[in-house]
Amino acid sequence: MAKIKAEGDSNNGESSNKSEAVRGVFAKNPKATSREVISTLAESGIKVTPTMVYYVRSKQKQANRKVKRALVAESSRKTGAKNPVEVVIRVKDLAREVGGMQHLKQLVDLLAE
Repeated sequence: MAKIKAEGDSNNGESSNKSEAVRGVFAKNPKATSREVISTLAESGIKVTPTMVYYVRSKQKQANRKVKRALVAESSRKTGAKNPVEVVIRVKDLAREVGGMQHLKQLVDLLAE
């Protein structure tokens, strides 16, 4: 993306990026619509298209999904069970020992209290 000079900036070497400006607006107001973002940035002299706003938002959501997946993968590594099928088999065996899934569920509910 091309870097632009914001209005009012002198030639002190400070330039801003349109995508960064859009991310800044979303940081302040995550629920902002594309029209609100465009008008907010237009007030500061930055012209952006709706396509750019949608693109930046989708990239932010993609990054959030990537972080969530990494957290889930990390937490599954910490469980100690390498194979989830083995865990299910152990739970079924435990259910048989306590008299069925309903009894196992009752026990788990009691432990959760």
